Amino acid sequence: MPQVDDPAAPRIAVVGATGAVGGTLLELIEDRALPYRHLALVASASSAGRTIRVDGRDHRVTELPRFAFGTVDAALFCAGEQVSREWVPVAVAHGALAIDSTAAFRMTPGTPLVVPQLDAAELGRRPAGGVIAVPGAATVPVVRVLRDVERRWGIRRIVVSTYQGASGAGHSGIEELQDGSRTVLQDPQATVPSTQFSPPLAFNVLPGIGEVLEDGSTLQEREVADEVRKVLGLPGIEVTATCVRVPMVSGHGAAVWTQCRSAVDRAELVALLRALPEVVVHDPGGPTPAALSDPDQLHVGRIRVSTTAPDGFWVWLATDNLRVGGALDAVRVVEELLARGAL
Repeated sequence: MPQVDDPAAPRIAVVGATGAVGGTLLELIEDRALPYRHLALVASASSAGRTIRVDGRDHRVTELPRFAFGTVDAALFCAGEQVSREWVPVAVAHGALAIDSTAAFRMTPGTPLVVPQLDAAELGRRPAGGVIAVPGAATVPVVRVLRDVERRWGIRRIVVSTYQGASGAGHSGIEELQDGSRTVLQDPQATVPSTQFSPPLAFNVLPGIGEVLEDGSTLQEREVADEVRKVLGLPGIEVTATCVRVPMVSGHGAAVWTQCRSAVDRAELVALLRALPEVVVHDPGGPTPAALSDPDQLHVGRIRVSTTAPDGFWVWLATDNLRVGGALDAVRVVEELLARGAL
């Protein structure tokens, strides 16, 4: 529904409203008819003053340092980890509930890390610290598939290989891939821009995402492993991730190997996956991120139980990363809070 006069409806701010995730978040607010009494759009100085139309109304973007967080009930942060670290405490200090889509507070003790399809019960009350974190787009599909697997067969080990499009680096990542692709097509020997991705992503595959750590893994790979453990409530489980950047504008794919504590029956596994909320199972076959029938669903295929180790299986996951695990989960958190009277 559009903006409402109901005093029970929340006042909402979107911090990072002009970014890739922020723009998708505003689309979802419209698509899902999220009720709100007031909507504030907040971004950096370079975007301040822009006008964005939401639900038939024009909203002017406010520069972040000039925004008064005391005027809203909830602030949805999707402007990057550094922005969240600086401004989420400010929002909370002024009485706003912060719903953060970045990695800034996901592993902070006492901060709930919420996947609404799995942890809606955690949204029955406002967290003491005033912050609700949403897992990363690479983590959400994995935990949504494996929560019921763990309950049925138990899990010993998880190996995740992700294939992530340029949109994970925001608008600038998308633009660099597009510009680089045009450059290479015109002149394969030309120098390709590589500000966001080094080496250039155009017609290439980059075998790591983010800062490289002392053990050779990347920061994002460590984050995926830590987030999977926290959401599944399995702090001691072995989780290994390899995160790869691929030359696709948007979308994520992931190959996930899971070793269970007992033998897995494939027919039962397929039935379990089909019963999961907001999941589309492609069996036989495998979905591709560029051709999803419904971008708000998690798509699962390539379901294979090992013939040599029947306690292990592979699945392939495909998602629209700007919606599933990003903007959509933040909106779903608000919806669940409203349904439970916690906002």
